[in-house]
Amino acid sequence: MAIQGKNFIGYQLSAEGQNSFKSYVPAQDTFLPEVFYQATSAEVESAMKLAEAATLPFGSLPAAKRAAFLRAICEEISSLGDELLERAHLETGLPMARLQGERGRTINQLTQFADLIEEGSWVDASIDTALPDRLPAPKPDIRKMQVPLGPVVVFGSSNFPFAYSVAGVDTGPALAAGNPVIVKAHPAHPGVSDLTAQAIVAAARKTGMPEGVFSMLYDSGHEVGTALVKHPVAKAVGFTGSLKGGMALFKLGQEREEPIPVFAEMGSVNPVVILPGTMAAKKEQLAKTLAGSVTLGVGQFCTNPGLVFMLRSDDNPAFEAAYRKEIELVARGTMLTRGICENYERLVAHAASQPGASLLATTAQPSNGGNQAPATILKTDGRTFLENPSLQEEVFGPFSLLVEFEDMEALENGVARLKGQLTVSLFADPAEAAAAPGLLRLLARKAGRFIMNGVPTGVEVCASMHHGGPFPASTDARFTSVGRHAIYRFTRPQSFQDWDDSLLPSELQNGNPGNILRLVNNEWTKAPVIAAGYQQSAAIR
Repeated sequence: MAIQGKNFIGYQLSAEGQNSFKSYVPAQDTFLPEVFYQATSAEVESAMKLAEAATLPFGSLPAAKRAAFLRAICEEISSLGDELLERAHLETGLPMARLQGERGRTINQLTQFADLIEEGSWVDASIDTALPDRLPAPKPDIRKMQVPLGPVVVFGSSNFPFAYSVAGVDTGPALAAGNPVIVKAHPAHPGVSDLTAQAIVAAARKTGMPEGVFSMLYDSGHEVGTALVKHPVAKAVGFTGSLKGGMALFKLGQEREEPIPVFAEMGSVNPVVILPGTMAAKKEQLAKTLAGSVTLGVGQFCTNPGLVFMLRSDDNPAFEAAYRKEIELVARGTMLTRGICENYERLVAHAASQPGASLLATTAQPSNGGNQAPATILKTDGRTFLENPSLQEEVFGPFSLLVEFEDMEALENGVARLKGQLTVSLFADPAEAAAAPGLLRLLARKAGRFIMNGVPTGVEVCASMHHGGPFPASTDARFTSVGRHAIYRFTRPQSFQDWDDSLLPSELQNGNPGNILRLVNNEWTKAPVIAAGYQQSAAIR
């Protein structure tokens, strides 16, 4: 690694902090030799001052320049080649093929945001021209668009070293919108974070971004992250991780003198519901599909299906036998950290000890390395599930609970008891689904993404994706962390009344140099503003 054991502060390398830690290699249960230093309070202050200084110059840059910055980040990440992938493989235990795909997704995310801000309609420009002769009161000229919030604190996640980390789903849209970013690197992959931060800094230099547009700090605990969220310069937070961690940050954000939004994605059990007709027709296919989804990535996705609901049926035993066979064949995989592996084993043991819960299937293959945990499927009945809220809790890893309900009423009661989710899935043919409108309405209210005849793993990066959901899946169900609309987490609406055209942001001026789709006098158009305001009732004064 070109730069080791340091923190990035804007374009400068900081002095060494007092506390240090090393990269852990989960597959080998050992540590790499490089030393990384926890940021000091002085370094936190320096990073935030630099971000504050960069806020106005960066936010006022033309979209084309910010887009060039994002594309330069993509080029720098790509130029790291296998060095980045190999380091990620060591620090996470994730297979190279998975990491190649995730790096590609990360570059795709950044490219999509570059395209979005160049196209321009994301600012949601709205123009209502004046009616000075309107009676009984003149109508002013009012124009509105989205503007950046200010410095954004981003927390890297453990399970996605690229896509949800230093240059991931929070950093990309925050920079695209015109906000400086301060990243608190995840201690599970400090080397990957180091390399990615170097790529962003190099891109910022090449494209002439203001100093302080990006900083990254290390923290082996919670001290630095707490200081960043509490700092008055911070205007928003992006986080992906546990419910405990997300709620701690959310509380910090709300307790400030100036409360700020904390956009936290905090996990989900992603319930799957299988109706009897589909169970009868596709028992073996369902077993194979579910086994693959539950164990994908060693169950370390926020979208692995942790609950499967089904109605009592004569076809269930055959499905369970096929499901058991598929799970027994699953190869063990290395979990991300020792702590995650130990927590998985503890939570599985707790779930298995609950009255009425029984083991349906587990991986038959023995462990052949460090931090390898078996896939585990438990089974219980609907009554037990309804009486024991702890069976709803997420188990982060290759785990799922199969719940058999006596009838549709009991099944709907089970769905009604669920907390907010990122996803829900329904396996049913159209006729079955149409015959259960109450169930459909209940499921739709529980999650941000409703899937028909498919599993939740695999989050497509596109405009129509909503990756978020009712609490506790996320702190604000109105926003997504994936897709173009993720940018709105880090913007706010700003109205301009009776401004001279030459002083307005270009997106709101009478001319339309970017050919942006705008709402002008209640009509969508790309044409320049040439008409007077449309007639409407005057406000009561």
